[in-house]
Amino acid sequence: MLCDMSTSPERAAFYLACLRADSARFAEVARLGLPAKVPNCPDWTVEDVVLHLATVYLHKIEILRLNALPDPWPPEFGDRDPLEVYDEHRERIIPALEAAGTDQETWTFSPTDKTSAFWYRRMALETAVHRIDVEQAHDVVTPIDNDLAVDGIDEVLTLMLGGPWWEEGDTKHPVDATIRITTDGRSWTIRLDATSAIVTQGAEGSVDAEVFGDPNEIYLWLWGRGELDLEQAAGDDAAVQEFRSRLAEALT
Repeated sequence: MLCDMSTSPERAAFYLACLRADSARFAEVARLGLPAKVPNCPDWTVEDVVLHLATVYLHKIEILRLNALPDPWPPEFGDRDPLEVYDEHRERIIPALEAAGTDQETWTFSPTDKTSAFWYRRMALETAVHRIDVEQAHDVVTPIDNDLAVDGIDEVLTLMLGGPWWEEGDTKHPVDATIRITTDGRSWTIRLDATSAIVTQGAEGSVDAEVFGDPNEIYLWLWGRGELDLEQAAGDDAAVQEFRSRLAEALT
């Protein structure tokens, strides 16, 4: 079951539970040391991730309050302690989502979902990925919830890679191939060329390569937070690598 414009109360509660648990774990691990380097984001320290996630929370709090992008932006935190800033906005993000509910019309970057439900899923997934960042920095990694990881694979493929983002052909990786991602009994088939990335649910048709395995490992690989081993891909290895590079462009 995945988030859409009619997110059920049960699904909304699931996202909030994930957000609550992962944001608390994030704070716990970040306190192990702010100067630590983030392995898969070499320009970032844990302190950078802390301030980034605090800013993300504040941005969404303001969007839900205004039903529009905040302006002026970004905020200035001055010389405040980064963990204090993070804790302040972590304490506000869940009440802001709960106050909005799941059917409030608001700004999102989705072409199809302009409701507050969008931010329930997005904030749960944003927090999970950055929790991994600080855990990797301190070598204390714990897995993402399996159901959330599957949901995250769907989001990163259908929303962030798929869509009208490539119509101008503005890519350094104009891969011409069809890739399939399969995990936990689900598949996504991605048809790529220089000006499009078309993502469909299911495993119909032939492909140039397939990536498969545990949802947590696949999700982290898609986000550049992990590597595939040689047993997790079949077919054209070059096409798989170009697919991942194309996705990295979308996530930048």
